[in-house]
Amino acid sequence: MSEREPDLNELKKVRREKLAELRESGLEPFGERFERDTMAALVEKRFEQMEGQTVRLAGRIMSKRRHGKAGFADLHDLSGSIQLYFRSDDVGADKYELFKKLDIGDILGVVGEVFRTQKGEISIHVHDLTYLSKSLNPLPEKWHGLKDVELRYRQRYVDLIVNPEVREIFIKRSRIIREMRNYLDRLGFLEVETPMMQPIPGGAAARPFITHHNALDMDLYLRIAPELYLKRLLVGGLEKVYEINRNFRNEGISTRHNPEFTMLELYQAYADYQDMMALAEEMISNVVLQVNGSMAVESEGAYLDFTPPWTRISMLEAIHKFAGVDFTRLEGDEEAREAARGLGLELEGNPARGEIINLVFEEFVEDKLVQPTFVYGHPVEISPLAKRNRDNPAFTDRFELFILQREIANAFSELNDPIDQRGRFMRQVEKRAGGDAEAHMMDEDYLNALEYGMPPAGGMGIGIDRLVMILTGSPSIRDVILFPTLRPRE
Repeated sequence: MSEREPDLNELKKVRREKLAELRESGLEPFGERFERDTMAALVEKRFEQMEGQTVRLAGRIMSKRRHGKAGFADLHDLSGSIQLYFRSDDVGADKYELFKKLDIGDILGVVGEVFRTQKGEISIHVHDLTYLSKSLNPLPEKWHGLKDVELRYRQRYVDLIVNPEVREIFIKRSRIIREMRNYLDRLGFLEVETPMMQPIPGGAAARPFITHHNALDMDLYLRIAPELYLKRLLVGGLEKVYEINRNFRNEGISTRHNPEFTMLELYQAYADYQDMMALAEEMISNVVLQVNGSMAVESEGAYLDFTPPWTRISMLEAIHKFAGVDFTRLEGDEEAREAARGLGLELEGNPARGEIINLVFEEFVEDKLVQPTFVYGHPVEISPLAKRNRDNPAFTDRFELFILQREIANAFSELNDPIDQRGRFMRQVEKRAGGDAEAHMMDEDYLNALEYGMPPAGGMGIGIDRLVMILTGSPSIRDVILFPTLRPRE
């Protein structure tokens, strides 16, 4: 048992004794609705107009100090904080006794007059106070100094109370998503919802979570992507659609991966990957300007410039530049394998040339891409849902957007040839039979939809969590997900 635990237990005991005393006095410490007419930050901002006015505020008490028959407390609400001034002669003996019994963390409603103290601090001279919620657990005194960093994620509610900068991250996250939604709505995109539970997981190379529906006696999968359902909507005539929602992938947890994460996925009929590139550039730069107020963003020690146009480079050019290998001169699979071994890569099985190109790119190029960069021209072997490039069918019309060494977006000209799609599904099925748990399953209903005719289209997925990480300077994905997945405490 740590030295802190007995003190903490004693503090909890004292707070429960205060709770009992309040109830014995006829006061309910868990109050009802309180009608407030202003916020703390608004009083600060409009002090000249509000000075002398009576206002109603509500929030959490975060500090308290007494001086005889007068005292001060700091009240925090979502907008910020403001000082409260209590004087026994003004608030009354009974209410001043309530003030004396306040604990840090208690939630109050107050009525008082806006004024400035002799020291010049804008404050509320309280005339009345109402208990709205008694805090039975004491707040940590030095939250930032906790050795158990995961405690912030496990008890996000406390993290949000004591760390205003954490609240700002999630407020900014909400603004980022709202600006993306507004941008797409202005372009005439229709927001839709597709199934979270799917009989066949598709749209990405990932290991799914499996559940079971008792009434239907069938296994279902939490979706790894909404792609194949959104493209069914293109077949049905909904020409511009998007969805902002969760995906689930049964993979490892890291600073960049959480099993449950948020994606924006969109599709536009009669467009291609070049249109998606332009859309991504314009939408994200617009979001950055609206949310940050500037195209320049400092994140994790890097200075990022989101001013268009962004760098565009093919995957083969990037590999040649950063790894020194020219895959345009290497024709067969074996030549590609020899080149990879020459770079020190250990290969499992007999990967094809396209798969090796991707391995080399991930190993030698990704960590060099700091400024916003579009990498295009991916091998067909790693792009089972993308349209082939007409000039070089071994590659696809696809791009990935990298910012700060992270893949932020993935897009391509959508494959709408059902015969080609069936062939690629068959190769994925073969890989799955060979032990690749992330390979695609055969989806006959999707192929059936394609056979009705899907218009040529561009599609794109953007990782919301990773984008928020960059725009808030957060080093871990756990910092931008309110309740990240964590290993249970023993």
